[in-house]
Amino acid sequence: MSYSKIKSYAKLNLALNIVGKKNSLHTIESIISFDNLHDVILIKKIKLKNHVISFSGKFSKDITKNNTIHKLLSILEKKKLIEDKKFQITINKKIPSKAGLGGGSMNAAALLNYFIKKKIIRSKKNEILSISNLIGSDVVLGLNVSNSILNSKNCLKTFSHYKKLYTLIVKPNFGCSTKEIYSKVKKFTKPKFNKPKKIFFNINYLKKMSNALEPIVFSKYGQLSKIKLFLESSSKPAFVRMTGSGSALVAYFQSKESCVLAKKMFNRKYKNYWCIASKTI
Repeated sequence: MSYSKIKSYAKLNLALNIVGKKNSLHTIESIISFDNLHDVILIKKIKLKNHVISFSGKFSKDITKNNTIHKLLSILEKKKLIEDKKFQITINKKIPSKAGLGGGSMNAAALLNYFIKKKIIRSKKNEILSISNLIGSDVVLGLNVSNSILNSKNCLKTFSHYKKLYTLIVKPNFGCSTKEIYSKVKKFTKPKFNKPKKIFFNINYLKKMSNALEPIVFSKYGQLSKIKLFLESSSKPAFVRMTGSGSALVAYFQSKESCVLAKKMFNRKYKNYWCIASKTI
């Protein structure tokens, strides 16, 4: 049997606010987009007693056995949703880990979507959401790869027909622990996105927004603050923002030429740091 090919796109937080805390988990709101940077998942049915899961690519070496794909398959088996079916799954990791790009979570979401579309599993929406939350809080964001707004009530609204932005995604040679970064959150803000509007994706609106986790991350990793200042001053993007809990920073441009030029400038200054010129989807 031949493999099916699935693209698992990187998640971008265009803006992120921490609005409270409930049951030891922080409540966030966020303006979300997805980038053309993606992992590639190959999957096929096999006649073995166990699933075969493997990872390849530049960002595959630090992935543990207790990964999101393993968690998803274990949950589906416990719920008897995939019966006795077994799969061979290979993932080419092009999205860096511990970057705030949701690589692992988006892998699980992409695979879950595949199972639903192929009618390998048949579940109601509430059960799908429950499965997603058991794997990780970000997984639900990847169930519909579209510009979306997550409000403080954990409701997600998607939007279509939006202007694409060119992105320069940069990551230093260290990652950030989401758990550690959130453990240092002391301040909350009032919700701003409870009435989602398409205008929230307007460049002028996004310029005024922020990622509330940036001050925490920058206080621990001063180099990230310097990188942000370099990107803002040297390449004149529309705005520069950390995504998620870091350590990736994203410079957003309205033209491909400006984005490509910014990449060249960044490569000259930070020769040992990973970066990629891409665009939102």
